Amino acid sequence: MTTDTHTARTVAETFLERLGKQDPDGIQELFSEEIDWYVPGGDALPWAGRRTRREEVAPYFTTMWPHFTQGRSKVALERFIVDGGDVVLLAVFIHTAAASGKEFTNPVAMHLMIEGGRIQRMHLYEDTLTVAQAFNAGSAQGTHSSSWNPR
Repeated sequence: MTTDTHTARTVAETFLERLGKQDPDGIQELFSEEIDWYVPGGDALPWAGRRTRREEVAPYFTTMWPHFTQGRSKVALERFIVDGGDVVLLAVFIHTAAASGKEFTNPVAMHLMIEGGRIQRMHLYEDTLTVAQAFNAGSAQGTHSSSWNPR
């Protein structure tokens, strides 16, 4: 089944709206039963990895969000590209790691594939080294500060 650009855009916008409200159950409702989900990262990021079932979506967010200082996250959406059922989001995430208090800036790309009005694929591409270092601010590697500036 081919998804039209309008439907894909609507689903992606709803995803972003629910993400902004930190609504894990609402986000999970947008996904197909079987999914192709990938968020890179190592052991320092307990939410990273692959997921294959809808019911794994909400736990991703409820595992990740407590690691960031509440009210200190910002997302700057820079591009929203839609081609049929494919949606690419280019953004900059700014978070503060709750454990270390370190703020970090992370440019990201997210690829969503919408089929039948549901998100079937979500792949996130980000600088996982910067994220991991923010959680290890006391270590020698953790003193790195991202100087990336989108302007």
